[in-house]
This record gives sequence, structure tokens and C-alpha cells, in this order.
Amino acid sequence: MKSNRIQIPKKENVKGEDGYKTFSIRIKEETVAALDKIANESNRSRNELINIFLEYGIENYEIIE
Repeated sequence: MKSNRIQIPKKENVKGEDGYKTFSIRIKEETVAALDKIANESNRSRNELINIFLEYGIENYEIIE
């Protein structure tokens, strides 16, 4: 059975220009705290995690009426 969980491999601390577009969003404090916890566990930035979660959502959405 396939898991619906997103697997996030740990990453070495590497920073630099990545060619992505920057914009602002509003997020609940609890969501930020959860992202920070996952970021700390995975050695990834909050931004990287948000991109992973957004890409997963875009690839796995369904519009219902």
C-alpha cells in the first residue's frame, strides 16, 4: 500500500541563488511552528519545505463539486 506521507530527506546546509520567485503569504503561528520543527529535523529551510508541500498539493489535488 502506498503511503500518502511526504518523505523529506535530510540535506546539507547549502545556500545560494535558486531562480525562484519571491512573494509574501500569511500563515497561522501554529503552522510556522510546525514548519520550523520539520525544518530543524530535516536540515532544510522553511522555504524549501513550503515548496515541497506546495508541489505535492499541486500534483495531488482533486476539485469536487
